Amino acid sequence: MSSSTSSPASAATFDPFGQSFTLLQADGTPFIVTVPDLDDFINYSVTISINYAAQLGASLILLIVLLLLTKSDRRTAPIFFLNVNSLAVNFIRNLLQCLYFTGPFSETYAYFAQDYTRVPSSSYADQVAGAVFQFILLVLVELSLILQVHVVCITIKELHRRIIYASSAVVALLACGFRLALCIENSKAILSLDDITSLDKLTSATNIMTAVSICWFCAIFVVKLGFALHQRRKLGLRSFGPMQIIFIMGCQTLIIPAIFSILQYFFLQSMDSNVLTLVAIFLPLSSMWAAASSSGNSASSRSTGPSKRAITYGSGSSRPILHKFGKAPLSPVGSATTQSTASPQQSPVMNQHQDVFGDVEARGGLEVGGRHDHNGDSEK
Repeated sequence: MSSSTSSPASAATFDPFGQSFTLLQADGTPFIVTVPDLDDFINYSVTISINYAAQLGASLILLIVLLLLTKSDRRTAPIFFLNVNSLAVNFIRNLLQCLYFTGPFSETYAYFAQDYTRVPSSSYADQVAGAVFQFILLVLVELSLILQVHVVCITIKELHRRIIYASSAVVALLACGFRLALCIENSKAILSLDDITSLDKLTSATNIMTAVSICWFCAIFVVKLGFALHQRRKLGLRSFGPMQIIFIMGCQTLIIPAIFSILQYFFLQSMDSNVLTLVAIFLPLSSMWAAASSSGNSASSRSTGPSKRAITYGSGSSRPILHKFGKAPLSPVGSATTQSTASPQQSPVMNQHQDVFGDVEARGGLEVGGRHDHNGDSEK
């Protein structure tokens, strides 16, 4: 009688989604696995694999596009070398991460029993290589950012330029140093199958330092280009060109990776892996966009006469906007196309005008792969 009365009560409290089952270790010792734990394991593996696969695909597509669209005379530029290698390394890094979640390390029994005796040595090598490629990718990204800071700041005062260069080198070295330490400790943990939770503090410090370094470099881009754009607007130069493109991409590279660095502490921990991927993608993407805009402006300047692109300065003199600078003078003053009906004396704003036109960004040199001499002239 008691058994019949207890049966409905137990059926009412029974949760079929919370069931558990028993597995046996190699020595016959039983252990229990619940269905929710199995669901969490599967969902995590699928989610992470989708994330890494998306980064892999984006890097591969942009790498192919970059190789196809970059002109031969720009393939020897250091920035092109860094961009191509960053995308290639990022592709390999994400591929190795995908191999982990589809390989013997992520088999159900191996995971829950923590029994990795059947994992081949090649799988260990893949995971160590993944940690190494993460470090190599950061080094390439930091070198690319340092190179572009050098290009951006080439026209400012020497003292300020040296301070920026020194600060940038310190920030980049700190980021690479933290990543190298994490790479070494993570590789040791992989080979010895130690619990990686002991590396949580080092991992967090590395991610924070990486985000700080990216934000530092992008802040330099945004401030310098923002000031140059403000000066150009004061001179009446409002056309959309390479400077605006680099400014947009600089803001994008400053904000979006920082968002992903913050989200990893509230959502998936793998969100931090998107930070370097975004930077590795944004840098060549801005290069191609700026180069395409510069080429478009050049074609437009050849198809329209100078008189159609002339603007009037305060004294009434009419001077053409130089869309394609190359070896052109840094200032329209003295140009053969100058059409002046007023006094030949230089306008008070022309000193600022010359500084603005002297910026390498105004000629599309930033991220496009131009080489700059000591006078600030750009050679495409």
